Amino acid sequence: MPNDTQSAGVWQTFRESPTAAKAIFAGAVVNRLGAFLSIFLVLFVASKGHSATAAAAALGAYGVGGVIGTLIGGVLADRLGARVSTVFSMSTSAVLTVSLLYLPSYAVLFGVTALLGLVSQVFRPASATLLSELTPESRQVMIFAMYRFAVNVGTTASPLVGFGLYNLDHQRYTLLFWGEGLVAVVYGTLALYALPRRDKAARVAGADTATKADSLLDVLRDRRYLMFLLAAFFNTVVYMQYLSTLPLDIKAQGVALLWYTVAVALNGAIVIAFELPLTKISQHWPLKISIGSAFLLVGLGMASYGLPLGPAVVVFGTLIWTTGEIVGAPSMFAYPAIAGPARLKGRYIGSFQFVFASASALGPVIGGLLFTALGHRVWPVVAVGSLIAALFVVATVRQPAKEAEAALTEAELAELPTPVQPPPLDSPLPVEVPRAGSPSAGESPAGNPVAEGSTGNPHN
Repeated sequence: MPNDTQSAGVWQTFRESPTAAKAIFAGAVVNRLGAFLSIFLVLFVASKGHSATAAAAALGAYGVGGVIGTLIGGVLADRLGARVSTVFSMSTSAVLTVSLLYLPSYAVLFGVTALLGLVSQVFRPASATLLSELTPESRQVMIFAMYRFAVNVGTTASPLVGFGLYNLDHQRYTLLFWGEGLVAVVYGTLALYALPRRDKAARVAGADTATKADSLLDVLRDRRYLMFLLAAFFNTVVYMQYLSTLPLDIKAQGVALLWYTVAVALNGAIVIAFELPLTKISQHWPLKISIGSAFLLVGLGMASYGLPLGPAVVVFGTLIWTTGEIVGAPSMFAYPAIAGPARLKGRYIGSFQFVFASASALGPVIGGLLFTALGHRVWPVVAVGSLIAALFVVATVRQPAKEAEAALTEAELAELPTPVQPPPLDSPLPVEVPRAGSPSAGESPAGNPVAEGSTGNPHN
């Protein structure tokens, strides 16, 4: 285990991370590489002869199930550990994904899709919890930046792989869904053999395990953390406008949609290329600075879209909020892992992922309603959400490591014995009569003369 007080760069952190952490990175790439379902689900349901409304409802059920799954996954991470949670999540997802091809009715398909969305997300809090437990506190930001890198790489390549399987199967879905089921089995097998058992992981991390008395209510009692969750919700809603409001406004302003695809591609390329190198610097910043400045940059980038919209404004605004993302996203995702007690780490992470997933789902809806009412004037209004989020972060986010160290020091000081008080200056000093063979007055026990005015104490 590397030194807890030593921050490190990308390669040193990767080299010194345990095998289980490397397995989580590999699993994140594999899992996201096979995440075809959310891309092709609407087309698949429509191909079964169902209406566009029914197809959209199935996709919504999948999304709602995923939001709930992150919350449940946080509880299971504390109760069962990452290994069992991940194996359960992946094996069940594999079975349900393949079963979609053979279900007899829309009602059954709708229910299975919602259940699949739930179980497919259970592993996320568990993976993040174990990754945090196996990493020294000084490297939490870097390790979560590396985890985000793995997820982003897999997510970027996933549509290409899915499209390839779809066309390889002559534009049918059998090979696509069987392929995604196989990917889930591969990740589940990797977790079964590479991730430690719950008791061993707890011993390695030196963390207390959750008890039956622990619950999500313990997270809700942490008011500071609730304020952070609210800030994360506001900022994520603002961030998601690049997926919904931006393309609507680009179309309304008569700008070529090519520039929207350029903006999305630019964001992905910058995050993958620069987030890890920048994290080597930003991991040393106070958390409230890195997260708060990131939220401000996201708001500023979105507000800049309110200028007369054209290709230059689209690219400029995207560069600003993308800079905010690479500055603060690793810290934002690392903070839930170190904000609360070790025994509740999974619940803290799960609650954050629940809020993040909820805001990701609601953000486009909120943005669409505001755009309908305000049109191009929507951008300054939207940006206020990130400003509020930044203020909340500055007011509530703490440096858990330093506060824990300070608390430990106070506790240790409290256990020290009460020092013996010296006698009053006006009281007579006891006179000791030298015994035969003992050092005489004015001579140290080693036989060396003691300087005049010295007490003989080597610390004085």
